[in-house]
Amino acid sequence: MTTTNRVAGAARAMFVAIAAMVMLAVAQPGGAALAQTANPDVQSEAQGSIDDSQMWQAIRKGATGNVSIPDRNAATLIQSEGDNWRAIRNGPLSVYSAYALFGMIFLLALFFVLRGRIKIDHGKAGYTVPRFSGIERFAHWLMAGSFVVLALSGLNMLFGRYVLMPVIGKEAFAAITMWGKYLHNYLAFAFMAGVALAFVLWVVHNIPNRHDLVWLMKGGGLFTKGSHPPSKKFNAGQKLVFWSVTLLTISVSLSGIALMFPFETHFMAKTFAFLNNFGFDLPTNLAPIQEQQLNQVWHAIVGVAFIVIILAHIYIGSVGMEGAFDAMGSGEVDANWAREHHNLWVEEMEKSGQLKSARQPAE
Repeated sequence: MTTTNRVAGAARAMFVAIAAMVMLAVAQPGGAALAQTANPDVQSEAQGSIDDSQMWQAIRKGATGNVSIPDRNAATLIQSEGDNWRAIRNGPLSVYSAYALFGMIFLLALFFVLRGRIKIDHGKAGYTVPRFSGIERFAHWLMAGSFVVLALSGLNMLFGRYVLMPVIGKEAFAAITMWGKYLHNYLAFAFMAGVALAFVLWVVHNIPNRHDLVWLMKGGGLFTKGSHPPSKKFNAGQKLVFWSVTLLTISVSLSGIALMFPFETHFMAKTFAFLNNFGFDLPTNLAPIQEQQLNQVWHAIVGVAFIVIILAHIYIGSVGMEGAFDAMGSGEVDANWAREHHNLWVEEMEKSGQLKSARQPAE
């Protein structure tokens, strides 16, 4: 090695050392230097250790320095909330989400074992009445189809690394997760459109009324045979699903949009400020990365709650109740099923003459 190369190497090493010291120095509030004096004899070794400890405590708490680039986030050397986010996501969030999902599946299985399939008490009438129109079924299946993909891709993001990857391998898991992410992002808008359309079509039928209290007190007749509380087009249980879907969609959509367009929104800070009006003491001066971390946690919580509710909805609309699937399948339901589960709606249809299109059995 020539003398010139040795000199150049020493110069580069000195430059790296100086750059590292400068970066640590500007991490202190106001750009304070690490040492309070340039004379090493002034400070004792013990004092230097204390200053180092205080310096790293400040850095771990998010102390910022000065940067000349537009991205102010670069002034934060360490963002310790990332450790908290990771601990919550991989700890309580994942654990309790698994409890909720398997708990609902267990309850539905237990209900099926104890109650069995809810039959049409008077048997099939042999002719049907119109239940849902084509546009109503389109809105429902737009929601349902996109929701299934959103749920599966979302669960993969939460649990796939621990459940799916060991089974199919890293490469296959990476491909599935990548395409799942794309589908999750784009089908989210189809789901929102479906919910918005369903809201417009059904909100008038989902206004609570006095019959809903009777339905709830009797458990909808789900637990006893031959018990069918009075109900209009939608009973109290369906209304609970309708409003849950509406509110949860608004919440999960806002957090999802914040995740798709990072550092562009302040939903969490604004939400915390609103909640503080009711006696809460939540932080409102959130850094952009903190917004993203909170949005991710909330998005997952709402998503899992959504899936738990829809699992019960899917069960009762398919294997759980005889004749229920026809409502969204063909749009026509057996007349006896309609009278048993939505008697007030059938009476309104008969009075208005809207049952003339009922399909009578051929003689």
